[in-house]
Order: sequence, then structure tokens, then C-alpha cells
Amino acid sequence: MTEPLNRSGPAGSVARTRLHLLALPWLLAACSQLPDYQRPALPLPARWPGTGAGTGPAEPIRTGDWADYFNDARLKPLIEQALGNNRDLRATALRVEQARTQFQISRASQWPALNGVAGGSRGPVATAAGTVQANTYSVGLTVTAFELDFFGRVASLKEQALAQYLGSAQAYDSARLSLITSVATGWLTLLADEAQLALLRETLLNLEATLQLTRRAVARGTLAQQSLLQAESQTQAARAAAAQGELQRQRDENALQLLLGLPDAVPLHDSVDASTLDVAPWADLAPGLPSELLLRRPDIAQAEQALIAANANVGAARAALFPRISLTAGVSSLSPQLSGLFKSGSQGFTLTPQASLPLLDAGQNQAQVEAAKLGRDIATAQYEKTIQTAFREVADALAEREAAVQQLDASERQTAAGQAQLRLAQRSLEMGVSSRLDWLASERNWLNLKQQRVQAQLNRLQNQVSIYQVLGGHWRAGRDASNPA
Repeated sequence: MTEPLNRSGPAGSVARTRLHLLALPWLLAACSQLPDYQRPALPLPARWPGTGAGTGPAEPIRTGDWADYFNDARLKPLIEQALGNNRDLRATALRVEQARTQFQISRASQWPALNGVAGGSRGPVATAAGTVQANTYSVGLTVTAFELDFFGRVASLKEQALAQYLGSAQAYDSARLSLITSVATGWLTLLADEAQLALLRETLLNLEATLQLTRRAVARGTLAQQSLLQAESQTQAARAAAAQGELQRQRDENALQLLLGLPDAVPLHDSVDASTLDVAPWADLAPGLPSELLLRRPDIAQAEQALIAANANVGAARAALFPRISLTAGVSSLSPQLSGLFKSGSQGFTLTPQASLPLLDAGQNQAQVEAAKLGRDIATAQYEKTIQTAFREVADALAEREAAVQQLDASERQTAAGQAQLRLAQRSLEMGVSSRLDWLASERNWLNLKQQRVQAQLNRLQNQVSIYQVLGGHWRAGRDASNPA
């Protein structure tokens, strides 16, 4: 039969020791001054402006890679080059690595640092025969000023460093998203420049032909001198517009080349239809619910990590009000001869605990706590402002989408009407009803309408890029057989 445990004997002492050791982590956790983090309530309405009060589409959220969205074969290589060579993105990636090493430093401070020490000296030593010069050698292991983190100061600093590291990682994601959309926007702008420049050159040719016909008509006396001056003015204005278009195209190419981070020129010459922006169609993005922005936008996640870091800083400031206990310990061997360092009887052990309690600091530590709390309040306000700004950007992009769709539709209808008018002018010219000057005027009107259509197409495509960015690089995809979930 098993005998009952004698709690007053050695077995009871061992049991109590084990219970104390098991309870120690809970006691230390109970002493921690790190406040519990709670995400602030979302300062957002339940729906987007101009939408119904329902809960939004029922299709699931799917994270899409940029290459699945920007699927034009000419754009993909440019984005890949930018991601691999852009200097700003590279610097941001290095800052992430820097923050990671800072977190590793803070995490390592939770553990004692073990150092190996060795030394030797020669000096006077008192003996029975008197004072003599002798050698003394020592070797050992030491733990210097290891802080026993009873009140969570070191843990709070580690939590702060972790949040800063995660925030820097979110900053990288934000910079990467911005770079992708900047390259796409710059590329579209360059395509529009190419198309507009081609149309401006056609317009200049038209006006030069008009000027020649006007000169002949004025020489014959069928047109007044005023018509010639007007034609001359229009021709020079078109020539200046073509030169400005060439300059703008070169500037936009240089800006895109800077984003790519490569010395080579962007190969876009002779690749664009002058009548339209020939771009593969992209998906029509749906915003989902406002609260989903928290899961999508890296800038919101970065702001929340800044709030978590500020909350951890409050814990570190609070812990500074309590005693700071440090421990210095060492195991060493001392001998007058090197051969005797590891012999029995030469070893020694030292243990030096030290407690530091702030008694009189003129309120400095308490002021540090108040400053940390104010920093947390500031981070909260900035986090909420980031969310509200994101909401506004999405709402603006959705409103711009509706306007861009309507403007593009109206521009295409207007261009079609101008083309029909040009065909009628051609028939009238062939029948001798109207002059070539009338036909040239109809062609100029059609070219001007085509320029307006290119701008409307650019606005629509840039809006799609903007929606992709404000949604954090994700979009809502419909259900299909390959993705039933």
C-alpha cells in the first residue's frame, strides 16, 4: 500500500518547489505592466456612398496576384523590372531587414548572456615569508547584469520591436503596391502620349493642307485674307501642340524609366495604335464591405502595428516605476599557475543580485508613463484617420469609375458621329457639292474627337488602376467551378 506523502519531509519540500516553479511564470505574467491591446472600433459607415443598405455581394474574397490583373503582355515585363530594380523599393526592403535585426536584439535581451573570461596578472602577494611577486591566472564564465523581468519591461520592449518590425514589413507591401500601380499608370500615360502625339501630327498635316488650299483660294480671290491668317494661326498652333506633345511624351518616358530603375530606354515606339489605347481588358473590381479594408490595405495594417508598438511602450514606461532587479553571476577558477586552473579546489562561484528602485526622480518616470499614453492616443487617432482616409479613397475611386464609364461611352458615341460626318463630307466632296476645305474641316473635327476619346480611355484605365490600389491589391472574384469556395 502506498504511503501518504509527508508534506513536511524532503518529498514535500520537493513538491512545493515544483509547484513554485510551475507557478512562477504565472506570477511573472500577473506582474506585467503591458496593457491588453484592443483594436479600436471602426470609424466607418456600414456601406459605401451611393450603394444600398445591404451587406454587399455574397461572392468570396480572393487574393489576386498583380500579374493576374495587369495581364497585358507589354506591361508585365515592365512591372517585373521595377520590382527587381527600383531603388526606393530596395531601400524599403533593407529597412525591413534592419527592423528585423532590431527585434532580434530586443528578443535576445530576455535571455542571459553567457561570457567566457580569462585573465592573468602579476603583483605582490602576501605569504608567510613576506610579500613576493607572483603570477595569478583566472578563467571562468560570467552572466553580467541580467535583468529579471518581473514587471514586463523587457517583454514590453520586445513587443514594441516586434510591432515595429511587422509595421516595416507592411510598409514594404505598401511601397510594392504603390510601385506596381505607378508603373501601370505611367505605362498607360505613355501609351496615351503616343496615341495623342500621332493624332496631333495628323492634325498638323491636315492644317498644312488646309493652309495650302487657303492660299490658293485667296490668290484666286475666292476667300478673304482673313481666312489665310486664321489658317496660318491654326497651323502654327498645331505645330506647337505637336512639339509639346513630343516633350510630354519624353518626360513621361523618363519618369517611367526612373521607376523601372534601368538605364535602358522603355521600348514603346511604334507599338501603339494611334486611334485608341489598345490594352487588354482588366477585371471590373468590386469593393465589398468597408470593414474588409482592414484585411486588404497594408497602410492600415502598418498603422495598427504602430498602435500596438505605442501600447507596448506604455507597458515599458509603467514597468520603470517598479524595482529593476538584475543578476550578475560567475563561475571561475583561480590559480598561480596555468596548469592548476582546472584542478580540484581552484574553482569559485559568485552571485550578485541587485535591485534598483526609483525613490526620488522629480516625477520623471510618471511623466514618461503619461507621455507614453499620449503617444498611444496619437497612434489611435492616426490609425482611425488612416481607415477614414482609405474609406474616402475607395469612395472617390468608385465615384470616378461611374463618371469615367459614362464619359467614355459618350466620347465613343461622339467619335462615331464624327466619323459618320466625315463619311458624308467625303461623299459630298466626290459629288462636287462641297469643297476639299469642308472635308478637311470634318477630318479635323474627327481627329479632335479621337483625341478626346483617347483621354476618356486613359481616365477609365487609370481609374481601374486606382481602384486596384485603394483596395489593397485584392479584388472580389465571382464563383466558378474551379473555385467553389
